[in-house]
Amino acid sequence: MVKNSIFGLGAGVALGALLLASPSMAQGLSGKVTSEAEPTMEGVLVTAKKEGSTIATTVVTNEKGEYSFPADRLASGKYNLAIRAVGYVLDGPKSVDVPEGAAGRADIKLAKTKNLAAQLSNAEWLLSMPGTDKDKRFLDACSSCHTYQRIVNSTYEAQDFRDIIFKRMGSYSPGSVPTKPQPLLPGPRGERPAVSDKDAPSASEVLANANLSQGPTRSYELKTIPRPKGRATKVIITEYDLPAKDWEPHDVILDHEGMVWFSDFGDQRMGRMDPKTGKVETFQTPILKADGSPKGGLEIDEAPNGDIWLSGMYQGGVYRWERATGKVIGYKLPEKMQTPSTQESMVQPKHSDVDGYVWTNDQQTHSLVRINVKTGEVEDMGVEKDASGKPVPGYGIPTDLNNRPMPLEFSGTHIGWFDPKTGITESFATPFVGSAPRRGHVDAQGRMWFAEYRANGVGMFDPKTKEIKEFKIKAPWGSPYDAQATSKGEVWSGNMANDMVARLDTNTGEEVDYLLPRETNIRRVFVDEKGPRPTLWVGSNHGASVVKVEPLD
Repeated sequence: MVKNSIFGLGAGVALGALLLASPSMAQGLSGKVTSEAEPTMEGVLVTAKKEGSTIATTVVTNEKGEYSFPADRLASGKYNLAIRAVGYVLDGPKSVDVPEGAAGRADIKLAKTKNLAAQLSNAEWLLSMPGTDKDKRFLDACSSCHTYQRIVNSTYEAQDFRDIIFKRMGSYSPGSVPTKPQPLLPGPRGERPAVSDKDAPSASEVLANANLSQGPTRSYELKTIPRPKGRATKVIITEYDLPAKDWEPHDVILDHEGMVWFSDFGDQRMGRMDPKTGKVETFQTPILKADGSPKGGLEIDEAPNGDIWLSGMYQGGVYRWERATGKVIGYKLPEKMQTPSTQESMVQPKHSDVDGYVWTNDQQTHSLVRINVKTGEVEDMGVEKDASGKPVPGYGIPTDLNNRPMPLEFSGTHIGWFDPKTGITESFATPFVGSAPRRGHVDAQGRMWFAEYRANGVGMFDPKTKEIKEFKIKAPWGSPYDAQATSKGEVWSGNMANDMVARLDTNTGEEVDYLLPRETNIRRVFVDEKGPRPTLWVGSNHGASVVKVEPLD
């Protein structure tokens, strides 16, 4: 975690900034960022957060080292300042007054950090650690719960990692965080090690070679990712704090009224936030299993009628917030499907107006399940498999325009297309090797865009031609968790490692990577096209905040 980037933890926040492209736009606060080492500093994220507020605004310095906040983003008052620029810390000023009816000014001075290791992102640790990318790939499971800072600053030796850490960590729910661990129940999921017995010895060596087990000095060079340049500086980032630091906003969406909804990966709630004020309202989701199963939800989405649906993970079902009444209704899977390892990660209501069904899937049995919205009946549709009987296990299950699930095989390289009439899943292999399709979305043309997590790419499946096109993400350790396309052919993605969101133009191949103000464990991405430019919304799954990314070009 970047220590100088967290508001409220005593070190301040290292957050992001940008110079607005239009010089005629009224400025609420502006200035220049310099240091002794660099008189002109492009790509420094500058954050202003009004005292007592839950909303922080970030811009990025341009090629002249200048930053500017538009006047309509900063009301008059006292603002705390923070920066993100790897290798540097804020020397001063730490705060500034924005006067009523006039522009504020703050020229910011940076100093070289004395503790670079404390600032590295997960991706920068992956770049720095000894070993090949293949050797370090297993670490993506670790970032589900915490940053790599906990690993590289530890003193465990290889045998410790092998005998204790891997087995213990594999027994926790992926919705756990260090301050709120949730053990899994005994069973196939709870007894599975985080790393296989076969891979544990080599993985243990990788971690022991990266940490401080051999002494206080690291044996390898710390590598950093260059600061943003050019188009990547033309952005405004707004971060909304949630009421408690242990909230985990795994998925974030906007509903048809422009309200923000988020799931909580570690507790029984769904939240609604007003993006104008930052005010948060929560709705408790009922416990469906009284056996001590971990709490938390994952996918959240809006149905055509405005109801909000949430997957219940280890609670063995899904939830529906009914807009007409404001009540939360739980739908439990049939008893024959209920086991200690039952896991409903996904729920798909987006095309439920076609036939009246909402879809979910069980991650342990690889069965598809549909809910009849009118009657409440929960129906097991059987294991996702092709005509030969080969399973096509889906993680994400976006539905096509006819409400047919399209399972994404995160454990392999295939995508599927399920026919509810035959129970058969047509299977298609991705051209990228070891792609691990994870989550995705169907566009207005019926094409499915999906993240290829282990291939550092995104894919597009066209049901009309049954062909897959793929595009590489250039950002280091991009590992996209999710991908969503705009109507103009741009694809957005985010990941759990490099604190960036990628904006890829599939027509030209140009990619813009926006750095976020602090460590941001991104899962789902949601693109809003209602304004003049697309706006991206993500959750900071370990940072208890909702993040809005507004490109200025």
